[in-house]
Amino acid sequence: MRILLVDDEKYIAEAIGQVLKKKRYTVDLAFNGEDGLDNGLTGIYDIIVLDIMMPKMDGLQVLTQLREHGIATPVILLTARGDTGDKVHGLDCGADDYLAKPFQTDELLARLRALGRRTTQLHKDGVLTCGDLELDPLALFLRCGSEELQLPPKESHLLEVLIRRKNLVTPKEMLIEKVWGYDTDADENRVEMYVSFLRKKISLLGSNTVIQTIRNAGYVLNDKG
Repeated sequence: MRILLVDDEKYIAEAIGQVLKKKRYTVDLAFNGEDGLDNGLTGIYDIIVLDIMMPKMDGLQVLTQLREHGIATPVILLTARGDTGDKVHGLDCGADDYLAKPFQTDELLARLRALGRRTTQLHKDGVLTCGDLELDPLALFLRCGSEELQLPPKESHLLEVLIRRKNLVTPKEMLIEKVWGYDTDADENRVEMYVSFLRKKISLLGSNTVIQTIRNAGYVLNDKG
């Protein structure tokens, strides 16, 4: 399960992130509202944990923007505010759960598990499409018509990001962050290698969908059929 944790208290965010990683979650961190929104709009996360009080954009503004852009990812609001009015406001903005600071890590983990079960149930039959390509990100199958093959997890995740951003240019730096994480030693050469793998497999399936290289910008996935 991939989690986006957005909190301007960097020390706390990093500590929570380490706990989640030990529990085998994949975790991306953002330390202000603008970066959190940019990450959240990719649509690649299973759950977003979002602090309310942050610089640049507060959590409620981020949440509102995500919902206005059609991002339905479950959101847990994380805040020092504990009164009923803030809770109601957050839920009205589209939050799925609410956790007031200070909190026990076990409580956060329990809420993540509960939302994770709900998300898995909602998306167990979910298939992402671009042109004649179909990607099943849970089973890791890539299909074109009657042809199909299974992808390694990294290739599937990379293609998932490109599909969710189809017709938009996706920078290599964003792919590194979303597929390998912030603390990776992966570089642009690694991205180019995996894109090459995907291109060969898409071609093998006979698909009209292509991954185009946009010089000095990144990649864009579109249907040439």
